[in-house]
Amino acid sequence: MKIIALLFLSLFMGKGCSKEDHKDLTNTNIVYTANTRGFYQKITIQNHNISISNNRNDEGSGKTTEISDENWKELVMLFNKIDLEKLSTYEGPTQKRFYDGAPNANMIITFKEKEYNSATFDHGNPPIQIEGFVKKVILLAIQE
Repeated sequence: MKIIALLFLSLFMGKGCSKEDHKDLTNTNIVYTANTRGFYQKITIQNHNISISNNRNDEGSGKTTEISDENWKELVMLFNKIDLEKLSTYEGPTQKRFYDGAPNANMIITFKEKEYNSATFDHGNPPIQIEGFVKKVILLAIQE
């Protein structure tokens, strides 16, 4: 009987700890920007909403729409794979932005009142560690 109780308690405690590992995206602010001389895009994600702006001079402009539950779940899953403490150390695989071959891109994530900045990378070719998440953010901007 003690063994059964111990197994049950171990399973219960194991399940409780795993939920703490998941990051809550609801109160997180994500800002992805890509720009060069003739191109500007700012994508902001916060609390099931996505806002897209293509005008660098007007911060208030842009289109805001709600993210579907299916897309939100996928975004949360991809977000949970990111090590925020290492975000600034991830390097992009290419440097086309150095000769205007690609727009400069970066991402700022505000999570639990702390800001995490990525290193600058080529728009459309993010660091491998955040590739899935960045590509989902860009895809959402196109879809919405």
